[in-house]
Amino acid sequence: MCGIAGVIDLKGQRDIEGMQLERMAQTLVHRGPDDSGYWRAPGIGFAHRRLSIVGLNDGHQPIFNEDGSVVAVCNGEFFDFPEVRARLQEKGHIFRTHSDSEIVVHLYEEYGEGMFEHLKGQFAFALFDQKRRLVLMARDRVGICPLFWAKVGDFFYFGSEIKAILASGGVEAAPDLRGLDHLFTFFAMGGARTCFKGVNALLPGHYLRIDLAREGGLSEPEVRRYWDFDFPDWGEEENPTHQDAVDGFEEAFARAVNLRLRADVPVAGYLSGGVDSAYVMAMAAKVSGKPLASFTVQVPDPSLDEASEASEAANSIGETKQTVIRAGADLISENYAGLVSAAESPVLDTSSAALLALSRGVHAQGYKTVLAGEGADEGFAGYLWFKIRKAALNLDIGDAFRPSVAIGRFARKIQSPETSFSELARIDRMIDGPHAQSLLYNLVATARQRYYGDGMWQGLQGHVAYEDLNLDLERMKRWHPLNRSLYLGYKLHLPGLLLSHKGDRVGMANSVELRYPFLDEGVIAYGERIHPNWKLKGFKRDKYLIRQAAHRLLPPQVAERPKAMFRAPLAESFLATPPDFVRDLLSPESLRRSGYFDVEAVRRDCELIAKGEESLNQFASLGLGGVVATQLWHHLYMGGNLCELPEVDLNPMPAQAATLKRSSAAPSMAARPAVA
Repeated sequence: MCGIAGVIDLKGQRDIEGMQLERMAQTLVHRGPDDSGYWRAPGIGFAHRRLSIVGLNDGHQPIFNEDGSVVAVCNGEFFDFPEVRARLQEKGHIFRTHSDSEIVVHLYEEYGEGMFEHLKGQFAFALFDQKRRLVLMARDRVGICPLFWAKVGDFFYFGSEIKAILASGGVEAAPDLRGLDHLFTFFAMGGARTCFKGVNALLPGHYLRIDLAREGGLSEPEVRRYWDFDFPDWGEEENPTHQDAVDGFEEAFARAVNLRLRADVPVAGYLSGGVDSAYVMAMAAKVSGKPLASFTVQVPDPSLDEASEASEAANSIGETKQTVIRAGADLISENYAGLVSAAESPVLDTSSAALLALSRGVHAQGYKTVLAGEGADEGFAGYLWFKIRKAALNLDIGDAFRPSVAIGRFARKIQSPETSFSELARIDRMIDGPHAQSLLYNLVATARQRYYGDGMWQGLQGHVAYEDLNLDLERMKRWHPLNRSLYLGYKLHLPGLLLSHKGDRVGMANSVELRYPFLDEGVIAYGERIHPNWKLKGFKRDKYLIRQAAHRLLPPQVAERPKAMFRAPLAESFLATPPDFVRDLLSPESLRRSGYFDVEAVRRDCELIAKGEESLNQFASLGLGGVVATQLWHHLYMGGNLCELPEVDLNPMPAQAATLKRSSAAPSMAARPAVA
């Protein structure tokens, strides 16, 4: 994984300042501490920071095709690059490095905009065809690697992180209230909207094109979808025998793990108490012939601590090098500013701070990449809400008679009496719902009514976060109800929380790349086409197919261990005995200065926690933690003045310009000898 950034003149003529590119790249050093590279041509400039994992000695970027006419900067990994490289060589393409990223420029030469179906892995890249004056930017299918962009006047800015865009000096940091509202609705940022006004996320499975050769006026960025999740029509799912189903899944998963062990540096793994990470680590030990080193978070609360279960799994695999990182309230408090700075948005889930500390432990032991178990719950119905929804669906007869819809809306009305039935129905129409997640999101959103101030309500102007979701509603109508809910999780919860606040952002903050076998294209496709009963069997047996496969490698007590949400104490982490920065953030003066929240409501609940006489329910606690996180985000990115913590440096001192000059042009063919 790396960091990329750049600037484009949409008129295609003006030179891009070298120092501007260096400032942008300086904000991404944590993503790429090993190397830097720059490239400029009239109207365009690219910057790259490299974390060396594949092709350690010759993977410098930007990277070029044979004649230097196509240039790209890439972030991520193309795990099947040896096979793709061989096919391209058979077609006459000449490779000059051992870097997996080099396949990008050659796939573009071969297929043009049809290249995306040949790209697999986790990636975000920007490419420029100098002959056609065409820019392409793309993001992987599920959203593992981030990519953001903004258009201001005649200029277009992009970066792996928003801070790189802000460091350009061309984009002002200003809050987007509708973006903040996503977090208090879904506790995730799964759409194109961000918390910064005018800054957009390129959606997973999409690419952006800018045609600088167009005559007259400004070139306009155009976003196109190249891939989306898909499921068979309801009733047409595959339903193999038990033996065939488990064999097919095991084969796909073993290949996924084996591909993600490809690296020129050692690979480790995250290990919790659940079956997902244990199965990843067990399969890695099987295909590699030896156990990987593992890293585990320990939360010092008996109801949340999974360290003993993780140790049991490690012992069953034969793993002897297990590192346990203790994540108490002090650790979370000490890491929270760093977490929000890395995430570039408020983070409501405090366990993300523990994962930030976990990646720091990985980095401290010299590892650059780890395997992780995310994606299993989204693909194979691992969460409690899927079971609740399935029970309710027993009342329905197809899509023609659906009493569960009325029951679901009534339950949500009880949760949030101030929301009208017509508003609940409108939300359901926006997502072809209700879905398994609807009750959960409704509970999360109760914090909006509890804490929003007049400024937030006025700024939202009746807008609800559901309006921003990018869902293919027509296709959803054809799928089994469980698959509809899985699709929503794949599109929202996965990229908006697990792969960002709990994935890329906390890993790459410490120069650690995360790899996800359950999000392999083949594993996803297998899960999509198989019958829903292999995902949720009856009302209790979640992730049924995964557990059946896990029985072949793990003890029964590990394979069948119930799902436990990894979480840490929420608002209580900060407010029982608040540190000075939290006390300052929640002062009436600071709350009025930012203008997001009801001062009296926040004061009331803070006093309840401080007295210890009455605890908040989990969703009020989540919301109050969100108040802290939003105030902290505002302080870090919107000019400070809310507490004594230092702000994020959006104007870093660039490195010497000589570095830029040495890297500013495509090296000649003579300067890039072929590698045998």
